[in-house]
Amino acid sequence: MPAYMIFTREKVIDQAELDTYSKEVMPTLASHPVKILAYGAHQTLEGTPTGGTAILEFPDTASAMAWYDGPEYRKVREHRFRGGKYTAILIEGR
Repeated sequence: MPAYMIFTREKVIDQAELDTYSKEVMPTLASHPVKILAYGAHQTLEGTPTGGTAILEFPDTASAMAWYDGPEYRKVREHRFRGGKYTAILIEGR
């Protein structure tokens, strides 16, 4: 069953850190079975406006967590943690 990881940026804290994250995140995905489903321009139709959202599709929850908790991404995500306030959600598909 597919699993979707959804990242929503609520606030920028340090743009330089987010720039570093943006440069370094893609190589962490290269060895994982993932599809980037959505990233880029967006419209908030309801609720609090966000600074950006990304949606990644993995074949299953285990694959998603293997990337998220893997050593490559753990190192890179520190830039995201310092660069902004995010919500990250992992949800199973059908």
